[in-house]
Amino acid sequence: MQNKEIYSIITLVILVIYKNSLRTYNNNKLLYKNRGMDLESMINHSNEYYVNKDIAVIYKKPTPIGVVNVIYQNNHKIINKGYFKEQSTLDYNGIYKGKYIDFEAKVTKNKTLFPLSNIHKHQIEHIKKILKHKGIVFIIIMINDIVYLLPGEILIDFINKNTRKSIPYEYIKENGYEIKFGINPELDYLKIVDKIYSLEGENYGKEKEYK
Repeated sequence: MQNKEIYSIITLVILVIYKNSLRTYNNNKLLYKNRGMDLESMINHSNEYYVNKDIAVIYKKPTPIGVVNVIYQNNHKIINKGYFKEQSTLDYNGIYKGKYIDFEAKVTKNKTLFPLSNIHKHQIEHIKKILKHKGIVFIIIMINDIVYLLPGEILIDFINKNTRKSIPYEYIKENGYEIKFGINPELDYLKIVDKIYSLEGENYGKEKEYK
């Protein structure tokens, strides 16, 4: 075999390896993105279930939009240039058994820790205000393909007692509450809320009529 043929074969092998590596990278990137969307979708579907069964009224807050330019068309204002603003509070809020509920949902691909940079400073302050006014506040974290509910009290306590910029996975396992995957609802996080805040005896899932 001549040197030219050997060179061509080596080049071909390197090209195949590169393409496979690139495909794996893109698939992993897409998988991570989909996991985030899956968590959000599962929570949204669960909230729809809660509303339809008259269990709770909880919705995802729309992302605020900064308007740069507006045009007028058929007597209507149309935004033709804008940008998404940073969320000022948390992702979801609503009412459950007469209690105000506010929470954030986050996904991390890190297997050993949850970076606190995922929660902005103004959101931490918002969590403190909810706790001060006796509301129910928490974060839902997907890590290692497991979903946990971490109460706001525990989150703030960790931040106050530690200087590190991340929460170890073991801490989340020990102090958080795993939310099991289901069908209806897909993520019954209110079942965990019942356990934490002793709301089990307050007519969970019973329909009432309000006029």
